[in-house]
Amino acid sequence: MRFVPLPLAGAFLIEPEPISDDRGFFARTFCREEFAAHGLDPSLVQCNISFNRKKGTLRGMHFQKMPYEETKVVRCTQGKVYDVMIDLRPDSGTFRKWFGAELSAENRRALYIPRGFAHGFLTLTDDAEVLYQMSEFFHPECAAGVRWNDPAFSIDWPEKAVVISERDAGYPDFTETAP
Repeated sequence: MRFVPLPLAGAFLIEPEPISDDRGFFARTFCREEFAAHGLDPSLVQCNISFNRKKGTLRGMHFQKMPYEETKVVRCTQGKVYDVMIDLRPDSGTFRKWFGAELSAENRRALYIPRGFAHGFLTLTDDAEVLYQMSEFFHPECAAGVRWNDPAFSIDWPEKAVVISERDAGYPDFTETAP
């Protein structure tokens, strides 16, 4: 795997390094030792998938509050999404900054999203599926979010969101004391 540092402190793009032959290829997508060697949290306790029927579906921007903040490794296993993370750590040099990348079944890339970040995505195709690996179990009482179109972040989404839940659309404006 190649670990490409992103402009947000502690975040990485992870690219598989396929070993090819006439059958196709083999590539590792997770290795506890390699994650630890790059200073990344190698503990993964839960995996989830999100299937999205329609292009233009927006999910996010979600995070878990303390004491259950989570690291995520996110990959698109079917279709294509524009995946976004926002650094919500007040003591970080990249606080309130965001980063987005296209993840697809074709490019097989993943994003490593550190604790203290909000995460979401916009589907760029119908029938898009996203796989999440998380370092923490889900705790509904700590589930929170920031609005996907909050001017505090000014995320430049590549396309219009056409499907969004009431909860995701209704998060209040971000304040630095919110999370």
